[in-house]
Amino acid sequence: MLKIGEFSKLSRVSIRMLRHYDDLGLLKPAMIDEFTGYRFYKEEQLFVMGRITALKDMGFALADIAKIMDDYDNKEKLEQYLTKQQQELKKISDETEYKLMLLDTARKRLRKEQSMSFDVTTKVIPERYAATVHMVVPHYEDEGILWGKLQECKTPFVPADPCLAAAEFLDKEFKEENVEIVVWMTVKGEYEDTENVKFKTLPAVKVASCVIKGSYEQMGEATATVASWIAENGFEVTGPMFNIYHVSPAQTKNPDEYVTEVCFPIG
Repeated sequence: MLKIGEFSKLSRVSIRMLRHYDDLGLLKPAMIDEFTGYRFYKEEQLFVMGRITALKDMGFALADIAKIMDDYDNKEKLEQYLTKQQQELKKISDETEYKLMLLDTARKRLRKEQSMSFDVTTKVIPERYAATVHMVVPHYEDEGILWGKLQECKTPFVPADPCLAAAEFLDKEFKEENVEIVVWMTVKGEYEDTENVKFKTLPAVKVASCVIKGSYEQMGEATATVASWIAENGFEVTGPMFNIYHVSPAQTKNPDEYVTEVCFPIG
């Protein structure tokens, strides 16, 4: 039998933690002297302590370790515990790597004295059912023609809550004229197509985006910022860029109150 001090030295676990493990029922002494209150451990408990320490080093919480120790001799259950923990740590690792990438990009922009006005992030826009209008118009400034067609739709539809309204630019390069655009607005329910408005389910899409507060004069700089961020971080553009109009001229006549999100699909 080993006194708690001797067991502490051999297991390399503090007396304080051994007492804590005892309180939790994780590792109880083999014997407690009823007169002195001294704790004694058996030598074979060093192997149990080694398992607890190994699981703790793997990131398991003490409450989880207590459950695992009950099933330690069941290889199938132990494999399940280890696999789940590995998946959770991988998720944390991926999230940490992404945060480090954002920090590195921000520092690079600072060193290059680039504008920090726009913060770029990645997100997934989920699958959505939308009313859409697809047209070729003379110039980018004529986007309003499509929104007019949407408003003139003879089939009354109910906007989703929250409602996303966006314009997607389908040309692979900037064009001086004959610009191909799709506008869409998320809606509730299902509807029959009309001459100009088609109702469809749009697939989920991962995007790099930044949010602009204020007038559309900032769009050029914001678009360049997102495109530069995508290249610097090893992503590829996988589809046409689009703008989500969170607050648009339809809601306010003050350009300073516009809120626009520039989105580039990435992979």
